[in-house]
Amino acid sequence: MPGKHQAAVLPSAGSPLSVIDRDTPEPGPDEVLIETKAIAVNPVDYYQRDFNRPPVPFYPAVLGEDVAGVVVKVGSNVSNALAPGSRVLAFASSFYQNGSPDHGAFQKQTLAGSERVAPLPDRLSFEEGAILPLAVLTALSAYTTLGIPLETKYTPNEKQAILIWGGSSSVGSLAVQSAKTMGFTVYATAGAQNLEYVKTLGAKAVFDYKASDVVSQIANQAKEDDVILRTAHVCVENALQQTLDVLRLTKGDGPAKVAHAPLLPEDMPTLEGTEIKFTFPPTDPEERNKHIYKCFNIWLKDGLSSGTIVPSPRIQVVPGGIGGLNDALDTLKAGVSGTKLVVSV
Repeated sequence: MPGKHQAAVLPSAGSPLSVIDRDTPEPGPDEVLIETKAIAVNPVDYYQRDFNRPPVPFYPAVLGEDVAGVVVKVGSNVSNALAPGSRVLAFASSFYQNGSPDHGAFQKQTLAGSERVAPLPDRLSFEEGAILPLAVLTALSAYTTLGIPLETKYTPNEKQAILIWGGSSSVGSLAVQSAKTMGFTVYATAGAQNLEYVKTLGAKAVFDYKASDVVSQIANQAKEDDVILRTAHVCVENALQQTLDVLRLTKGDGPAKVAHAPLLPEDMPTLEGTEIKFTFPPTDPEERNKHIYKCFNIWLKDGLSSGTIVPSPRIQVVPGGIGGLNDALDTLKAGVSGTKLVVSV
């Protein structure tokens, strides 16, 4: 008889999450079963709960993506690096598993493909580990979406710069760190209270997005630094027009590229000579798994081990454990700044 574990399930479209007992699954050959210790929430979670976007294939559903915890069991093909008892973080999402509720994050035991799991150093808490997975995948997928390999290492002589709009957001804070490791000169925007924080993550300059002259500030800084600013990653909603306004002033005669982490608006603005793409991992399953492996088992694993990548942004723990996930989603929906919401399990 299989064991049981608690899960916060979505019973139907638009309803609140409900805590129930589920059968604990067995891992497949390439999978890891994780005992969850911390879960982070993301905007996509309340979009699915409240608006069925992206569509939930069937109910009851287990939502979520971001977990950290301890490995319980592994499949026959999984390496010893993820042995039972290991502390890990994981991108535990049902999205790429045809909606399989065994693979969602919002539960006390969840499955994840081994390519989506990375070791969590002892010096980091489970809560710190849980805020990373989806943000790392989205931040790094921006580059491949734009045709920039993750192995890219620009030299100072190449003078390549990038604008990250929303640098204190969950995705933006990892976008700043990843851009720095790739050799970009990083310009970012943030709220006034988060400017110095984003600078500590690796940005050359950070600008208050509410400033009336923020576009000219960024363009003037790029000119002063004598860099090539033709690449941008928009990490928050309602910022594409201002990003294009900057590129209009900085791209010169060359082509520009914009990765856009939120869903692109139907009536989105455009700029001549500028490619605008929704940030997304490769659609081919084999290519996607290779990409995710690079994100978690190379880039993130090495970065956390060496300390060159730090969990960001700041953490706010919402009480209630599994039962507190509704409150966490409601708080996130109402709006947070420079903060990632987590429940401890």
